[in-house]
Amino acid sequence: MTGDMVRTRTTERRQVAALPWRRVGSGIEILLVTSRETRRWVTPKGGRMPGKTDAEAAALEALEEAGVEGVTTGEPLGTFRYLKILKRRAPRWCVVAVYALEVHVQHDDWHERAQRERIWVSRDEAVRRVDEPDLKALIAAFNG
Repeated sequence: MTGDMVRTRTTERRQVAALPWRRVGSGIEILLVTSRETRRWVTPKGGRMPGKTDAEAAALEALEEAGVEGVTTGEPLGTFRYLKILKRRAPRWCVVAVYALEVHVQHDDWHERAQRERIWVSRDEAVRRVDEPDLKALIAAFNG
């Protein structure tokens, strides 16, 4: 194994994300939330959880960060990488597996409501609002 392969494995963090969506008319809308620190538009995401499948963990992140519940896909739509920048720690690369979550329930109050904004937008608008190129591509290709 090369030094680069070892370094990548130890420095990249694996995460899961939900791509919350709903049908509207003949199309779909995507739910985005703001990140807590940078206030960029993102999908709900977080770390993998012991005792939970990655799809279950993604659904829990959507409930905590966006206040929505629904049905997730068993397999990820794909993955994207981003550089996680925290105020008090060194930046760290994360690889995120994204699971579609068809939203059936939207709560008016949720765990991180005071820390985040959420917005339903068209697929094209979601692509414009997110920064990560690979996430943009996953959203652009998603049809519900």
